[in-house]
Amino acid sequence: MSDSTPRIPTSLRRAPALRAGDRVAVLTASSPPDQLRLPVGLDALTFVGLVPVVYESARAAGDVRHYLAGSDELRASDLRAALLDDTVAGIIFAGGGYGAQRTLELMDWSGLEHVAPKILVGYSDVTAILEAVGVRLGWASLMSGMVACGEFAEAYTFASMLRCLMAPEQAQDIRYAASVTITGGTAQGVTLGGNLCLLTSSLATDSCRPARGGILLIEDESEEDYRVDRMLTQLRRSGYLDGVAGIVAGTWEGCGGVEAIHPVLVDRLGDLGVPVIAWADVGHGGHFQAFPIGVAAELDADAGTLRLLDPPLVPVTPSTWAGPARGA
Repeated sequence: MSDSTPRIPTSLRRAPALRAGDRVAVLTASSPPDQLRLPVGLDALTFVGLVPVVYESARAAGDVRHYLAGSDELRASDLRAALLDDTVAGIIFAGGGYGAQRTLELMDWSGLEHVAPKILVGYSDVTAILEAVGVRLGWASLMSGMVACGEFAEAYTFASMLRCLMAPEQAQDIRYAASVTITGGTAQGVTLGGNLCLLTSSLATDSCRPARGGILLIEDESEEDYRVDRMLTQLRRSGYLDGVAGIVAGTWEGCGGVEAIHPVLVDRLGDLGVPVIAWADVGHGGHFQAFPIGVAAELDADAGTLRLLDPPLVPVTPSTWAGPARGA
């Protein structure tokens, strides 16, 4: 093979697809989850045949800091315990907010390199955790709704997550019908990214995963245009974006709308010389397509599509989900 032959990107280690009867951990690494919404999300998981196992952090209040679910030690301990528990097939986070970076500061990764991959699901503040398991363990993960968040049980968001988790062979072709092309073309790479604020706050840490060779997702909420500009500029100046293969800019809920954010995206991303789309339905605001992290993919910016070269999880036989659990 000559040096000029394009290299096919390689996915990170993927967990087996979930099946009815699988136990899934529900915990938080961040802020106190919404206790009114949590039961609704747990019911949704039970309805499709999964068995939620609720950890203490998912019910913890902000008794140390109002914005943190319990102590840093509790959240880190729950995450490690769920990763080590062989009876738990995956982790679906209860919510985001703030605190994942503090959780990672205390996280003990020793011995986890021998654990078989399991799927982790979340977004927003959980971006830091998904990034960390990619760097520290080499695992793929899934950016999608969280159990105690309002959009979790919304049909579109929930169905998109379930398709990835329980029928991954059907989830390889993703179409962003409302997306706008900033820079055309196609590119292959391994997916990464998530919430823009969390990506910038991970810079220079041991869990930062730079975008070189990757298809980068960025999205955020409740940020003014100049703050989005500042964070994108920080990614540029730090070298994080050096060698990125392509970019998917998702939702920008509460950031001032298209007229405020689109010119910033064009200015800060349009000159990178790689395919870029904006306004894909990934991220805050509901009606959220799940986005696999750590999976080899091809972005077609002209068509507004992302084709996964591998299923987001490893398909299992027999087929997984055949409908609601009996008696649900």
